[in-house]
Amino acid sequence: MVPPVTHRSFFDARYWLRDLILSVLLAFIVVVFLYQPVQVEGTSMMPRLYNHERIFVNKFVYRFEPIQRGDIVVFQYPLDPSKSFIKRVIGLPGEWVSIQDGVVYINGRRLAESYVPPNYLDHDSYPALKVPPDHYYVLGDHRDSSNDSRVWGTVDRKYIYGKAAFVYWPFNEMGSLQ
Repeated sequence: MVPPVTHRSFFDARYWLRDLILSVLLAFIVVVFLYQPVQVEGTSMMPRLYNHERIFVNKFVYRFEPIQRGDIVVFQYPLDPSKSFIKRVIGLPGEWVSIQDGVVYINGRRLAESYVPPNYLDHDSYPALKVPPDHYYVLGDHRDSSNDSRVWGTVDRKYIYGKAAFVYWPFNEMGSLQ
């Protein structure tokens, strides 16, 4: 015998639909305002980030804290804002950045860069450059294959839209980014 259809199943469907709509709305708010999924394209941030890895970018963090040296940031490419790049912040506003035989100097002092393996250095030299106000000097960790501030200059703060926060794919690389 089939049980009769009751008003209860209608109410269950309404609650399910309400929960679904709220979940979609919450996910939309998180993605638009807080965290954005991004796919890494290229090898310029190896060995920390690999081509086709998927990460979350925290779009909200720089409203509460300043951009710091060592942050991995995602920004609109200054020469073509329709493209996004991911690089590490090396020089802060007002600092002098120079590179001698692949070694980075900030205000004349050698920068310790444990995140760059020796075989990823390019051994080129670049003249000292003063980072303008509200700009940042960014480099890829794989210096031999990175298109960065050495080539096209500093990044205006207005182009930086987030900090790389978390790798979520592939699963074996899952974890927070430092």
